Amino acid sequence: MNRRQFLASSAAAILATPAWSQTTPAEAGPFRTRYFNVDAGTGLHDVTPAPDGTIWFTGQRNGTLGRLDPHDGSFKLVGLGKGAAPHGVTIGPDGAPWVTEGGQNAIARVDPGDHKVTLFRLPEKAGSANLNTGVFDKSGTYWFTGQSGFYGRLDPKSGDMKVFEAPRGVGPYGITVTPKGDIWYASLAGSHIARIDLATGKASVLQPPTPNQGARRVWSDSKGRIWISEWNSGNVSVHDPADGSWKAWKLPGKSPHTYAVYVDDKDMVWLTDFSANAIVRFDPASEQFNAFPSDRAGANVRQLDGRPGEVWGCESGQDRLVLIQTAAPA
Repeated sequence: MNRRQFLASSAAAILATPAWSQTTPAEAGPFRTRYFNVDAGTGLHDVTPAPDGTIWFTGQRNGTLGRLDPHDGSFKLVGLGKGAAPHGVTIGPDGAPWVTEGGQNAIARVDPGDHKVTLFRLPEKAGSANLNTGVFDKSGTYWFTGQSGFYGRLDPKSGDMKVFEAPRGVGPYGITVTPKGDIWYASLAGSHIARIDLATGKASVLQPPTPNQGARRVWSDSKGRIWISEWNSGNVSVHDPADGSWKAWKLPGKSPHTYAVYVDDKDMVWLTDFSANAIVRFDPASEQFNAFPSDRAGANVRQLDGRPGEVWGCESGQDRLVLIQTAAPA
């Protein structure tokens, strides 16, 4: 049975002092890297741009959702509740940030105006789901993953939620939506990807050619191809559902560990490599990589997102947001 539990609370936004941003010289072409500091101990994890030009980010260690103004580096932190430990964040059709809030085992919506927090709690059968990431399909339904072996859907209008047990147990991690509205997720522990039938909720497993590759995150390009960051193998791979094909490329350097993947508006593929302490750009046409190493050790960028001309990430090891400008500012 579906179970809906939600708790609305007013969370005061804490205005922090402006963060100093730093700029490094262009690495190649028009690229420019900038950094934005936030409070030490925030535990930055995931990031997403908002329609108004600001950037939302999760603070996993201090239980907050943050909002950065890139123009002056100022930011605000919104407390998500007692024991909060947020992971993923994405912008919904309503313009609000929606968060996979693992600490309270709930999906959280934060009002972009008054910062009121609304929690949609998971049912008891999915206790300690270890919530990971979420996306919206074309109908406005929110789909999410839990590493303990769950995935689910939430109707934001009614609050109705249904949670499914993953077909191969623990592992569901990154999740993506294609231009047609199909939903795919990656299983880190299960080393596979899966497509969800939106009508029935059933997930069909698809096994990548590389065994035990550790599929971590997924992102669709404009053609509906599914790009995968393979943590164990150090590959970036792509699956084309149209013809069933697979391709894979090893990231450059010694023992790469590919964490994040994001496909920009030009269908360029962006990745993070913990071993190289870098954000890496891959051009599928030329099959060439170029890297953007952090200027500090142990950056550990866990997720990427962006908008035209910009790629954003969170340096979880340094409590900084990083911006790579891929085009000259207008």
